[in-house]
Amino acid sequence: MERESMDFDVVIVGAGPAGLSAACKLAQLSQDNEQNLSICLVEKGAEIGAHILSGAVIETKALDELYPDWAQLNAPLKTSVCEDSLFYLTSEHNHIKVPSICTPSTLHNDSNNYVVSLGQLCQWLGEQAEQLGVEIFPAFPASQICYDDSGKVTGIITADMGLDRSAKPKPTYQAGVQLNAKYTLFAEGARGHMGKELIRHFDLDADSLPQHYALGIKEVWQLDASAPHYQAGKVIHSTGWPLSESDSTGGGFLYHMGDHKVAVGLITDLSYSNPNVSPFEEFQRLKHHPVFSQQLQGAERIAYGARAIAKGGLFSLPKQQFPGGLLIGCDAGTLNSAKIKGTHTAMKSGLIAAEAVFNAMLNSTTEPDYESVFKSSWLYQELDQSRNFIGAVHRFGPVIGGAISLFEHNLWLKMTTKRSIWDIKHKQPDHLALQTCEASKPIAYPKPDGVLSFDKNSSVYLSGTHHEEDQPCHLIVSDRSLPTGRHLTQFNEPSVRYCPAGVYELIEVDGQTQLQINAANCLHCKTCDIKDPSQNILWRPPEGGGPSYSSM
Repeated sequence: MERESMDFDVVIVGAGPAGLSAACKLAQLSQDNEQNLSICLVEKGAEIGAHILSGAVIETKALDELYPDWAQLNAPLKTSVCEDSLFYLTSEHNHIKVPSICTPSTLHNDSNNYVVSLGQLCQWLGEQAEQLGVEIFPAFPASQICYDDSGKVTGIITADMGLDRSAKPKPTYQAGVQLNAKYTLFAEGARGHMGKELIRHFDLDADSLPQHYALGIKEVWQLDASAPHYQAGKVIHSTGWPLSESDSTGGGFLYHMGDHKVAVGLITDLSYSNPNVSPFEEFQRLKHHPVFSQQLQGAERIAYGARAIAKGGLFSLPKQQFPGGLLIGCDAGTLNSAKIKGTHTAMKSGLIAAEAVFNAMLNSTTEPDYESVFKSSWLYQELDQSRNFIGAVHRFGPVIGGAISLFEHNLWLKMTTKRSIWDIKHKQPDHLALQTCEASKPIAYPKPDGVLSFDKNSSVYLSGTHHEEDQPCHLIVSDRSLPTGRHLTQFNEPSVRYCPAGVYELIEVDGQTQLQINAANCLHCKTCDIKDPSQNILWRPPEGGGPSYSSM
């Protein structure tokens, strides 16, 4: 096929914190050394930040390195943490406030941390990148990876636009553009479809454990200006109920943002074993607990979204370097689960990548030396110190696992100043964790009350999600007999519950059960690509659209 092509020194896929940090740093280095590098960044969202979702409480460690004067540059970090609490929810109505001394130091937040909208931070980073001369192309999903005859990555091809449901060209058809690059950085976020291909193609995970994931579901609520319980910078985390009732792990969060807004959400580890679990419904239950409901009194829900989180840590981190490019940020899995933070680590990954790529081009070397710089950085040290957190929680539960983390971070590391001498690993992939329905207890979720809890359809409406209906379905079910056959018999077809947007639905047609895919609802969270027990669902980027997050 004849395609338009464009040549760049560096192409970056994904305008999240990792990709944008890499773009800004590369442009800074280029200007400082009078190199005039050509840098292109493609983003599948209609605008920068449209598909970005995170809690988020962030550390500024990497931002301080990239823009030491970020406050003077009016970065959207205005609300510093003023109060930090951890609650263990023992039941539907009861809880224990965990004393600070009994909380792992990694979970402590102080005034050096900020409650932010990560989408707004990415918008700001995008503005900085454009001012530095980076070419940013929003609404251009990357569709294919280009390789040369030696197997080296040489760039990407963006998605074809204007195809109908049968993949035939419509009058509006426009072929994707081939973007050629000396180096290509992949920063798609957790479970990036290209990152997934690269890991398989180059066997990048040969020496690592399977990646582990969680599903984060988040809402933003608007409080009245006179609300007495509003306190900008107040941070609440929880563990225990409701996930503990289904032997699942994860935890809730509630952050008081600026402008009398409150972010509330639940992170459900996708290693859960009960196929009857619905992370969406667990989140609706969480909001009824007094610890959360009291904070939402008199508020109006204004936004909703969901996103998978790569949380396996150092043991699950694949090799990030391959011929012609790098995997960075959550596309590789640099989030620090022990801190419940990934923005500063993703940004640092982008900074290291930028420095490695720039030095390679400056010195005309074949490949950038990312790995050695990474292993000598504070990012590697931080991930190494937290490497046991996920294994401990998955194997021993949040209470014992939390106690192990408490000992490791509050006592061992502080007293010895040396890394712990033990490793705790969890080797089972998340999609293999499901037990059969016969071996699992049923779960009866209450109906939504329309005040604190809601249904999926009204929630998806608040995400601003939109897709062109007449386009190829971007959710590819390889074997259509599996969902209504073995999966229905063994697991009661779990996709109708693990999807937080009602994309998958069982319907009756002529007396036969069929799986209906409501692709227009898709939030691009990637949970189906992760949790399907047969790895039978492949997520691919649609030709455009998706959520339109404004304050996530």
